[in-house]
Amino acid sequence: MSNSLYRLSTAAQYDSALRNISQRQTALSNLQENLTSGKRVVRASDDPVAAAQAERALTRLQRNEADLRALGMQRNTMALAESTLGEAGEAMQAFRELAVSAGNGTHTQTERDAILQQLLSLREQIMGYANRKDANGLPLFQGLGSAQAPFGGVPAAFNFSGLPGQHASGNIEIAKVLDGDAAWMSVPTGNGVFDVSLGAGNTGKAWTDVGQVTDPSALTGHHYSIQFSVVGGVTTYDVIDNDAVSTVLAGQPYTPPTTIAFDGLSLKVSGVPADNDRFDLGPSQNSNVFQVLEDTISTIRNAGKPDGSTDYGSLTHGITRGLAEIDAAMNRLQTSRGLAGDLLNRADRIEGELDTRGVQLEDDRSRAEDLDMIKGVSDFQNQQVGYEAALKSYSMTQKLSLFNFIS
Repeated sequence: MSNSLYRLSTAAQYDSALRNISQRQTALSNLQENLTSGKRVVRASDDPVAAAQAERALTRLQRNEADLRALGMQRNTMALAESTLGEAGEAMQAFRELAVSAGNGTHTQTERDAILQQLLSLREQIMGYANRKDANGLPLFQGLGSAQAPFGGVPAAFNFSGLPGQHASGNIEIAKVLDGDAAWMSVPTGNGVFDVSLGAGNTGKAWTDVGQVTDPSALTGHHYSIQFSVVGGVTTYDVIDNDAVSTVLAGQPYTPPTTIAFDGLSLKVSGVPADNDRFDLGPSQNSNVFQVLEDTISTIRNAGKPDGSTDYGSLTHGITRGLAEIDAAMNRLQTSRGLAGDLLNRADRIEGELDTRGVQLEDDRSRAEDLDMIKGVSDFQNQQVGYEAALKSYSMTQKLSLFNFIS
């Protein structure tokens, strides 16, 4: 066995030691940078794959946060629409109570005129609710339409200037406005199936209720007239089918109150009709909240006669019909309010899903680039010990020289 002897110059030894010290110093500096930043990947060159994963997670996280902000704005607008419908419902209820009060037979026309002023104020208030805007100046009930006030027109022709329809909701968003046409404009007249109105020129004091359907299969959808005849103090009535030009009932005795039934419908007639008075019946038509209010107001306004008396037949009939249509209008508003509440519930669910997604994306980003602090501190301490040992060994080796031992 032979032994090999290697010769190593002092300069080479010093260069190697300095190079190792420099490497340890660089590694220690990198570990210190990781600790202070809290990240394992400070630069993309540290770990290209992890850096790309962190960048994708961060981009999706920012998009998720933008969706949350947009959802918050949509929810605030829908909450305002829901509360507006609630306020409108309260105003409609107040209007209804005043209309009932106006039908009180003990009131004079002067007292009804005072009630009329309150009804006019409530009508304007309800119109204001319908045209209410959100914080961005956009109508809450524009449907698919423009940014202009959706409701307007004169009492004889209220209109909806928006585009009927309801915006769809998605997986990360809800509709931020409601369909004003469905909420405010789709109110059936009468009882929703047929409508009863006083004949033009009636002079008696008779009125009817809104009627009801007794046999849906027997309904014809025709227009009818109930005509009264008074001869010798005896009152009779005929029911005429105006579309078929035929008499359905003829010469029927009338004693108030009387329920008149034919062709699958019935209505109750009260009061005392005059000769040639009549009631006209026809299929229910589509009206709107504002027209219903205006018709009720007109009934109360026109109930007073020039001689100071009150046309109780017209007043009672108009208020009875108005109350039924007001109830139908309130049901439409309540339905739209229910839709707004459902959208708010959906917004809560979407927010929960987006929050969960945000937590997952943050976890993905953290796993890709964040530093395990326990491991980081341990590696830093180990590197620091090694660096100190390298410095001490270099310091001790630097003092070793043959010349130090030559006397």
